[in-house]
Amino acid sequence: MSEIKVVVIEDHNLTRIGLRAALQAEADIKIIGEAANATDGLQLLLKLKPDVATIDIGLPDMDGIELTRRYRQSQQDNQDLTTKVLILTMQNSEEAVLAAFGAGADSYCMKDIESDRLVDAVKTTYTGSPWIDPAIADVVLKQVRLDSVTGGTSGKRVMIDGLDSELEKTIETCPLTPREMEVLELIVAGHDNAEIANKLYLTIGTVKTHVRGILSKLCVADRTQAAVRALRAGLVH
Repeated sequence: MSEIKVVVIEDHNLTRIGLRAALQAEADIKIIGEAANATDGLQLLLKLKPDVATIDIGLPDMDGIELTRRYRQSQQDNQDLTTKVLILTMQNSEEAVLAAFGAGADSYCMKDIESDRLVDAVKTTYTGSPWIDPAIADVVLKQVRLDSVTGGTSGKRVMIDGLDSELEKTIETCPLTPREMEVLELIVAGHDNAEIANKLYLTIGTVKTHVRGILSKLCVADRTQAAVRALRAGLVH
């Protein structure tokens, strides 16, 4: 993986220092800018054009959701702006989560996350896949299901892509097996590996093998992403 250029937008000094330390410990991540408010942060994004921006929701001059929305508007007029947005917050309310994705956030992460998981979140976001904190996964999956039923007219949109053309070709070339589809349906329903093993009369080891195959074929990093992608793509309902 090439070097990932990151801008950190966070108003609390200690938190910002901690984020910088955690991310810079990775050899392939470089912090190229920091801001303590949204106004300065937006200017940094437009000037430095980082790969990923970590944005706190609770900024003093405007919240991170509005900052994300304004940056996405700027992107419409400038194709050179390609920064992925990772929202960092202590808020896991449905309103905050859906507002963040509705504004154009790529990923959503709780601030109490472990350092290694934060690094995973940044790297996953950089690759173009959404990283969704397990603490808010149910909120996102609930909304994706609602959008699937209503055709996206529910009034609150979650900006998570379904299958792009390249992934469609991958699925056609190497489709999910019937057993993998059964496992995927149970993942979407919220079952863990032990429960899936019990329902399908399989060993946990066999379930883990099927899960790995599903993640690989759907080009995602974890079960939550697999569930979201499956729902958005109409693989399961």
